Amino acid sequence: MTSIDFSWADFTFPLLTREQSLSLIRLLEFSFIDIGLFARSTTFSPADLVASPARYTAAAQADLERHGLRASDVFLQIGTDPSESAANDPDIAVRTRNREVFQAAVTFAAALNCNHVTGLPGVFHQGTPRDGDRELAVEEARWREQACNRLGIQYAIEPHLGSICADVDSTLEFLGSVPGLTLTLDYGHFIFNRTPAKHVHRLAPHASHFHARCGAPGRLQAPLVENEIDFEGAIAALDHAEYKGTIALEYVWIDWNGCNRCDNVSETVLLRQYLSDCLK
Repeated sequence: MTSIDFSWADFTFPLLTREQSLSLIRLLEFSFIDIGLFARSTTFSPADLVASPARYTAAAQADLERHGLRASDVFLQIGTDPSESAANDPDIAVRTRNREVFQAAVTFAAALNCNHVTGLPGVFHQGTPRDGDRELAVEEARWREQACNRLGIQYAIEPHLGSICADVDSTLEFLGSVPGLTLTLDYGHFIFNRTPAKHVHRLAPHASHFHARCGAPGRLQAPLVENEIDFEGAIAALDHAEYKGTIALEYVWIDWNGCNRCDNVSETVLLRQYLSDCLK
């Protein structure tokens, strides 16, 4: 496989300041960073971006330049939970606000010379027909893809546990409904539900970004010694698809599905070495 760069997600370190997080990422010799523009983030907040776009963007540019880092992805999560301010929220006022925030995030990414934005596809809502939830999700994904495309940015959704794209077939169906849409692919969300890796490999041709962290059935995050994700097969599938993106190391620390039980720094170092060996 041709040389692929690794990036490290800033949201691995929710207890650090932005300065501390960027310093650590550079100290461990990463050149690329995945920015988590998350409502729950204390370092990259979408609310702060929308409140003062020019000042916020200038500060982020200065911080990245000072640490010699480039953004490989801007990952937008508008709500503190995927169900909050979901892309397909039934309330049109929420969806209108979401579009304003999303447009600000795309403009932010463009200013950072980042050519990739990730969002969540949407969820099923109690009291809303499932077909209605899917239709709204498709409508919003089409709008988002076009908003990104106008600025030369690739838009991707991340299929995830609890979303309307929680399995391989529903993800492929969704992709077929939105021309130009791609994936930020994280095998962990599928392996968690015991989906065989050979089925997840079908998504590799649609990947424009790749999230890597170890996991296993029933465990969204795990140390390398307990990993059951077929990373060798995933890399082979990406290679066959002529994947051109980065591999984002995405250990997180959050009280959700046991994602606060790993030494994220050590596991990131170990996983980077393991994946580097797989790439040879």
